[in-house]
Amino acid sequence: MLKKYPVFKLAYALVFIFVLAAEYWHWSKLNFAVKPCISLVLLMFLCLSTKLKGRFHQRLFSGLVFALTGDTLLMLMDYNPSWFLYGLIAFLICHIFYISAFYLDFLSAKELDKKGARIGIAACALVFTSFYLYLRPHLPLLKLPVLVSIFIGALLVMMSIFRNQRVNQLSFRLVFAGVLCFILTDGLMAQVHFVMPFAHADMLISAAYMIAQGLIIAGGVERKLLHTQTPL
Repeated sequence: MLKKYPVFKLAYALVFIFVLAAEYWHWSKLNFAVKPCISLVLLMFLCLSTKLKGRFHQRLFSGLVFALTGDTLLMLMDYNPSWFLYGLIAFLICHIFYISAFYLDFLSAKELDKKGARIGIAACALVFTSFYLYLRPHLPLLKLPVLVSIFIGALLVMMSIFRNQRVNQLSFRLVFAGVLCFILTDGLMAQVHFVMPFAHADMLISAAYMIAQGLIIAGGVERKLLHTQTPL
């Protein structure tokens, strides 16, 4: 994996550096130019590497399109605060497309790894419930929307866990690590916007987000189904 896709890795590394530089020095014009490139580079990589054959890669592609929409809307929130909400909705739709893609892998062999599935469900229930209880006092008018968002985040983690033993280990590990980084991004955004901001939060959120998307798409490109009980 480390020796593969050198052009993509170079392009994504440059985007990574420029995004963080724009965040650190508050270069808004550079940020507007490079932030959409996160998803654009990944969209090109996904298309060129997979030709979007099969529903799995098509759903990852759709998720990335909504991620691009979310990135764009969040950049506009300084001009109109309502764009923040629309951006979050776009990212939730991105999550849902990723969940639906991972569900296809689960369908390929439903009966595998029941023990791992139970552990994953229990861990998600504990962690996400605890996080919601932590946020709840700071959500006087947004309890239900945040609860829905946290539930979707929990589903994303569980569905990534359910891919175990159904796909090759490289794809499973890349996607699972990417999903955890995505959830870290969501958690940091919730902390900043609902509880208390902290120094360099934007840089940390951007870094976690770029790592998350890069790992998920790389895992999708490397995906090999081990069981094909259903046409995917």
